[in-house]
Amino acid sequence: MICKWLQFTGKSLCSVCREIGSYSILLGRIFSFYRSWYKDRHLLFEQMYRIGVKSLPLVTVVSLFTGAVSSWQAAYQFRGVISLDFLGTAVSAAIFIELSPVLTGLVVAGRVGASIAAEIGTMKITEQVEALETLAIDPVRYIAAPRFHAGWIMMPVLVIYSNLLAHLGAFVVAGALLNISAVTFFSSVQKYFALHNVFSGLIKALVFGGGTALIGSSIGFRTAGGARGVGESTIKAFVASSTFILISDYILAVILF
Repeated sequence: MICKWLQFTGKSLCSVCREIGSYSILLGRIFSFYRSWYKDRHLLFEQMYRIGVKSLPLVTVVSLFTGAVSSWQAAYQFRGVISLDFLGTAVSAAIFIELSPVLTGLVVAGRVGASIAAEIGTMKITEQVEALETLAIDPVRYIAAPRFHAGWIMMPVLVIYSNLLAHLGAFVVAGALLNISAVTFFSSVQKYFALHNVFSGLIKALVFGGGTALIGSSIGFRTAGGARGVGESTIKAFVASSTFILISDYILAVILF
């Protein structure tokens, strides 16, 4: 039994190391094309629109209800212990540091990371990637690099947007259901506001966005096995991206705080 467990653990560690190696190699190849960013700007703008603008409806819904539920739960925890005058402070700090970056990252991982893996995987299965190579076009430059750069550029923008809507959702619940005035709520937010919290959340967003696009691209390029392989790559990309976001969130939290 112990031998089987050790064998399974060893295979799992080897698999993780291979995945990390694949991501690192692709990242190195993406950065090798840094001189072509301006020339390929039309590809970058297209991916920024697909990753950023098209994610707004989903981010809007998630952010509003994230702020709403955080306000309600914080009031439940504070009642009888801490004055509700500090509700804005607690909710705002949680939104800036954790809720907006992590939840927006997970939403983008589900929508964008899986989509990138499916799209590139389909191109791989239908030999479109090989067709680019025959035309002397590097697939990494043409496919992966624009998605990676669009990911780390647009994720902080989405998080800023999420911060605003989450505060709006928290304020609506505080005012409509908890009888906390706008002056009390926002003065509490302003009194204990710290730029460090905002920038820390944006740094997390930058890492989450780039990592999600990188993982989706890497898994897409390694797709095999027809339509079934595309489906497996899609699921794998979402699981790997979500795991990356949660692990890197902890690492960044330790470093930044």
